[in-house]
Amino acid sequence: MLQPKRRKFRKDFKGKMRGIATKGNSITYGEFALQSVGRSWVKSNQIESARKVIVRETKRKGKLWIKIFPHKPYTNKPAEVKMGKGKGDVEGYVAVVKPGRVIFELGGIDEATAIKALSEAAHKLPLKTKIITKTH
Repeated sequence: MLQPKRRKFRKDFKGKMRGIATKGNSITYGEFALQSVGRSWVKSNQIESARKVIVRETKRKGKLWIKIFPHKPYTNKPAEVKMGKGKGDVEGYVAVVKPGRVIFELGGIDEATAIKALSEAAHKLPLKTKIITKTH
């Protein structure tokens, strides 16, 4: 699963997810893309699950670009632990996805296959998405 190689600090604040995506909101490499409509934290295992679905649906034809990366650590305290005693341990990593952000891009395959693969991948993600195409 995706995670950063090195970090200066192990734990982050939660932060805010206000606004819309100003970077990474258009297709740059492929012809078809999955663009977020909602906002959410997307965990590294959700990204990997969606990637596997796309690879399986396209039968490894064409090219796939993953346009998000889970940089942000999220923490969790064990079950039945009392409040206090500091912040929990790092549980995993998430990518902060705002509305308009392109999550996956596909190129080099036909439209029907691309739309089927991206719609199947959308079911694996915790936010609403839409499929967009590059306008020529």
